[in-house]
Amino acid sequence: MTLKPYSASVLSVAGFILSGMGLYFIILRPPLLPEDLHYMGTSMQTVKQHLPMLPSWLQKVFWVLGGHLFTTGLLTVFMARTSFRTRSPGVVTITMLAGLSSIGWMTIVNFIIGSDFMWLLLSFTFPWVVALVLYRLRI
Repeated sequence: MTLKPYSASVLSVAGFILSGMGLYFIILRPPLLPEDLHYMGTSMQTVKQHLPMLPSWLQKVFWVLGGHLFTTGLLTVFMARTSFRTRSPGVVTITMLAGLSSIGWMTIVNFIIGSDFMWLLLSFTFPWVVALVLYRLRI
């Protein structure tokens, strides 16, 4: 049985959001945001003085993280367009686990650290939840 496209379309939006976040981490995100320095209780001057290679190392870490986010987004879009639409066995469990372990976990950690982006990230979790609800309702 093929679903109406709504739940799959909403899940695709979730995937595009993750891919967009991945591109942000690869291309635009600076190694240390002001909130990072605030959380660590230090300044960029102190970091550069005592750990001069930290920004360079963190940039590479964010390239890797961004690549994983981008890929997770692509795979989510693919899953939405294929197994989610055809209601393949196990797709709900995989979708829930993927949402929880990707954007869900990132959101939880950002709430733990009091990030400036915690509410934005929380809003990015809504397409996952909405897609699963629509799936359950067969919409």
